[in-house]
Amino acid sequence: MSNFFTGLLRFRRGPWEMVATILIALGVFMLMQPFVMWGYTYSFITTLIGTVMFIVVSHFPE
Repeated sequence: MSNFFTGLLRFRRGPWEMVATILIALGVFMLMQPFVMWGYTYSFITTLIGTVMFIVVSHFPE
């Protein structure tokens, strides 16, 4: 687990791609859930941030 946080602090690709993927999955879940309106409201921006983040961090070093 500390290796994960070390990778985040050193801007390594693996941990940041995992965070971006989790954001994308969270945005899709927020889009598909029928329970709370704020989740649906912010689902697009969450997915967009995760997608842009994934594109950016794919250029980080391994």
